[in-house]
Amino acid sequence: MNACLNAVIPAAVAPAFDVERVRADFPILHIEVEGKPLVYLDNAASSQMPQPVIDRLVRYQSTEHANIHRAVHTLSERATAAYEEARVKLQRFINAPDAREVIFTSGTTEAINLVMHGYGRKFIKAGDEIILTTLEHHSNIVPWQMLAEETGAIIRVLPISDAGELCLDQFEPLFNARTKLVGVSHVSNALGSINPVRQMIALAHERGVPVLVDGAQAAPHLAVDVQDLDCDFYAFSGHKLCGPTGIGVLYGKAALLEKMQPFKGGGDMILSVSFEKTVYNTIPYKFEAGTPPIAAAIGLGAAVDYLSALGMDAIARHEHALLQYATGLLNDLPGLRLIGTAQDKAAVLSFTLDGIHPHDVGTLLNQDGIAVRTGHHCAQPVMTRFKVPATTRASFAFYNSMAEVDALVAGIRSVRQVFA
Repeated sequence: MNACLNAVIPAAVAPAFDVERVRADFPILHIEVEGKPLVYLDNAASSQMPQPVIDRLVRYQSTEHANIHRAVHTLSERATAAYEEARVKLQRFINAPDAREVIFTSGTTEAINLVMHGYGRKFIKAGDEIILTTLEHHSNIVPWQMLAEETGAIIRVLPISDAGELCLDQFEPLFNARTKLVGVSHVSNALGSINPVRQMIALAHERGVPVLVDGAQAAPHLAVDVQDLDCDFYAFSGHKLCGPTGIGVLYGKAALLEKMQPFKGGGDMILSVSFEKTVYNTIPYKFEAGTPPIAAAIGLGAAVDYLSALGMDAIARHEHALLQYATGLLNDLPGLRLIGTAQDKAAVLSFTLDGIHPHDVGTLLNQDGIAVRTGHHCAQPVMTRFKVPATTRASFAFYNSMAEVDALVAGIRSVRQVFA
């Protein structure tokens, strides 16, 4: 008998994440800052760009650049094809049912504002209510406050616990017959808390209420499936996703997008114009007035190609390992308080050091080549909830290493010595 027939077949094991190979794709990770190797831990603000994305941008600018949708010459046709191909790549990346539901914007902020103007101003009236959460970034607070001031709508807020988790038991009581929209972040930019958005969406839909998800901090780190979530809108940015700045995506269900009014008027968002009447274009073009960020959209398409090749599940596993390792080390540092200890977290660590202002922490870490973010992180209600003016935030990406976590911890120890 063939001995191989009796061999024990091992269970499938996920291959080890080769972070050093990945780091080789990022030129900026090999520079020095203040004479020290760069340790880039500000990924929640903007991630870095791999060489394949840089190369795609250069190729477009060098050999394909032209305006799109408006000419029959070769360069325009090539640019149009590349731009629309990028839309399809984004559709697949988030598993949207239809490429028409993918609208290119300048980023998450514009995407949310598009929903506020296009949906909110049309369908939300005086006395209607919008549910937000304490964890929201200012980009998912201020537009709704502007709408409330304009229309007389009311904003209701879901609180968070001491761990930085949404008080989900208080979510359902916020609804009533006047509730018209829920806005919730998938992942908190300030704390890293991963919110139970799928559960929240289901509860809202039982009451006929649409849900907008701010996915700026989720799309770079988690596999996002908008059909599984069943969200009505999902917004995210390219520059947090290893892509260019000035580009983002709003996913919206086609039935809602078709009912919405355009956010901006101009070229390409029309079918016909006269001084008597303008007929708007079909989706997604109805919401993409003027010359779009063509190069940035193509670059974002290349970025999601790169991330998809690595695998979002593999990325999430590596970042979770970084988070666990860093959390254990930081918890052992005297005088350090972690702000946000949710059980389900992305790789974000916000902290304070007793007697040391976060800006001083960030400045001294920079002298060791370590880039972190300090301040309120455009999440002042979160800071108010924890009674701190600001935090230091270290946010990790898949190209960060355990050695960089060690460098962060050593840097914090040095900061404490300066103030000892």
